[in-house]
Amino acid sequence: MAGKKILMLVGDFTEEYEIFVFEQGMQAVGHKVDVVCPDKKAGDILRTSLHDFEGDQTYTEKLGHNFTIKKSFSSVKPQDYDAVYIAGGRGPEYIRIDKRVQAIVRHFHEEDKAIFTICHGVQVLMAVPETIRGKQVAGLHFCEPEVTAVGGIFIDVPPTGAHVDGKLVSAKAWHGLGAFMAKCNEVLGTEIRHGEVKAVSEAPRKGARNGSGERATARA
Repeated sequence: MAGKKILMLVGDFTEEYEIFVFEQGMQAVGHKVDVVCPDKKAGDILRTSLHDFEGDQTYTEKLGHNFTIKKSFSSVKPQDYDAVYIAGGRGPEYIRIDKRVQAIVRHFHEEDKAIFTICHGVQVLMAVPETIRGKQVAGLHFCEPEVTAVGGIFIDVPPTGAHVDGKLVSAKAWHGLGAFMAKCNEVLGTEIRHGEVKAVSEAPRKGARNGSGERATARA
């Protein structure tokens, strides 16, 4: 199976794990992931954030690693992609009001393509309510009132879980990235086969003696 093309929508202070882990994990199995941010171009820096649960009533937020944008938002053609992925964190809160972002998401819905969302990423889908109206969708539990307000059915998955409704894959937070990416790959039709692990034999060192006492010669 040929690799698929995935468009990732982010904004400043999007959750860093949900960018880096998803991008590199999907690339590792042969997919191409383009990460774009409204009004940023290739070479621009995206500031990310890291959210954690440390015993407080809500999550904490810390500055994450910088991410270098590799594709300009202005050059995006949604028709070139097989799926759209909306990472969570702070970014979705403001990119969802961008009409261009809404149009991109609407394209994937109308063309019945895969839509992936995690954590606060569901806030972008709320701005295009037809994408989740009548559908089951997961996200950070604080998003439940907004999901149900636009007609979605909120699913409270475990932190390490993920949920699938047709071609819509969703999850609660970065803790569930493993399950989430596995479900994304299933929806994309990705087949991963695990074969026998074979040890790599080392070439003998130059001048080393073999079992017969003769000197072994390393070959290039």
